[in-house]
Amino acid sequence: MEYATEQAQFQPCQAHLQQVVGTMHQRRSANYKPSIWNYNFLQSLSSKHDLKEGIKERMEGLMEEVKRMLSEVVNSLAKLELIDIMTKLGLSNLFENEMKEALETVASINNGVFTMEEHLYANALRFRLLRQHGHIISQNELRSFKEGSILFNRSYCEDVEAMIELLEASHLALEGENILHEAKTFSTGILRKRVSSLDGRLFKRAVHALELPMHWRVQWFDIKWQISLYEQREDKQSNLLELAKLNFNTVQATHQRDLAEISRWWRDLGLMEHVEFTRDRLVESFLCALGLSQEPRLSSLRKSLTKVVILILVIDDVYDLYGSLEELECFTSAITRRDSEQIQQLPECMKVCFRALNDVIHEIAYDIGKDEDWHRVLPHLAKAWADFCKALLTEAKWDNMGYTPSLEEYLSNAWTSSSGPLIMSHASFFVGHMNLEDVADLLERNKDLIYNVSMIIRLCNDLGTSTAERDRGDAPSSVVCYMREANVPEDIARKHIKELINQEWKSINAYCFSNAETPFVRTFIDVTVNAARVAHMLYQFGDGFGVQDGDIRRQILSAVIHPLALN
Repeated sequence: MEYATEQAQFQPCQAHLQQVVGTMHQRRSANYKPSIWNYNFLQSLSSKHDLKEGIKERMEGLMEEVKRMLSEVVNSLAKLELIDIMTKLGLSNLFENEMKEALETVASINNGVFTMEEHLYANALRFRLLRQHGHIISQNELRSFKEGSILFNRSYCEDVEAMIELLEASHLALEGENILHEAKTFSTGILRKRVSSLDGRLFKRAVHALELPMHWRVQWFDIKWQISLYEQREDKQSNLLELAKLNFNTVQATHQRDLAEISRWWRDLGLMEHVEFTRDRLVESFLCALGLSQEPRLSSLRKSLTKVVILILVIDDVYDLYGSLEELECFTSAITRRDSEQIQQLPECMKVCFRALNDVIHEIAYDIGKDEDWHRVLPHLAKAWADFCKALLTEAKWDNMGYTPSLEEYLSNAWTSSSGPLIMSHASFFVGHMNLEDVADLLERNKDLIYNVSMIIRLCNDLGTSTAERDRGDAPSSVVCYMREANVPEDIARKHIKELINQEWKSINAYCFSNAETPFVRTFIDVTVNAARVAHMLYQFGDGFGVQDGDIRRQILSAVIHPLALN
């Protein structure tokens, strides 16, 4: 698939100092607040839950107990439920081979082993877990919810757990799977009707599923919620619960060290001392990087992606808030040509941003290539940044002209300005020991996936920020483009954008379920898809980068700052 972009070809900037500086341009302000995260506080983060000798030995003992537990379960439904809770508690990486073997056993058994009473619940759970792990499984296995099916049981409408599982399974749909589309509508309708009469764990689970499906959530950010829910069960396994808590705390300790290190880097860079109009969002940027890659071994990827994300925010604000069109054309040309001479006529803060970006590109290139190959990595990273800036310039030109593009024209540029391709270009260097040719091949083979994920990033961003951006006069978002193109009110436009997100997820599902390849390719796919999940998290309740003290703050405290209490 070819993805069009509406981007100009750049010539060296011809503007003279007097022309640029003398241009009357109203600098906009988004009134962003300073960072709420104190440097000394971030440096003080230290965990007593590092993988010390006593904790390591205890975890190894618990892992052996859980392995035995999984191997001794004979009943197919019980085996599925155990695998499901292990996944929700964040333990799948510790038992990857054992879970794979158990699911292969379940897949080999005809689904007729389930009784009529448990049929829909069990089959929905089976369908979800098998499809998530790359097994080929037909949507027909979930047809029993439909009236007229020989397996239909009216009591299903009263079975809230079955409806929750059916709703979760429906989000793993592929294009054209109408049974799953109907399953989503059916289960959503019943849960919305029943939710107000529920209480306790069932109420929490129903609200959680209706709010955002598991498949669209960053699993790591959901673990504490799942642990809290599991603790309330009377049939909970104490060894499973203890292992989940120890594992979360020890992995979190690695994340805290990463955050302390990257906060020192940000302070030493000193960019915020010279640039007042932009967002100072280091910790929020780290949370995004963490959402893409939680495994302790991916520490270098997390730290580099944090640098990329925070500079994306700065550069985005240069284009959205600060620069005049003439200044932005010079800035883009300088980045495209990697020519620092062209920035000399720009305002000082734009020079500072250019130099900071240039330094960080070199820094990351060196981290990837070391002494031998950094100079070969550099052009790849620089081109990704140039493409991003060209897309931002296109939006700035539309804004300057007062032009509202069609939704199609907007999205042909916006998938690049979403920053998805830029982030994935950097991530591709960290997922395995590959040479440059392998990285280029990896990006080429996964370009459809990168496009789908980038579209979700852009569409989620627009849903979360379009109202505030419209109020301060920013360029039109996908919501506004569709409102004007189709002459519809905002609520109809938002519904349309949400349907586009659904369609992109179907494409992602088709790609992921058919590409369980070598480990580093699988890692890249997981990191890429997690970028879409991070977008849902960031913009679910508004602008996660613009507003610090809402849901994003709670997410940071939960995932990064506060460990789980141990008995």
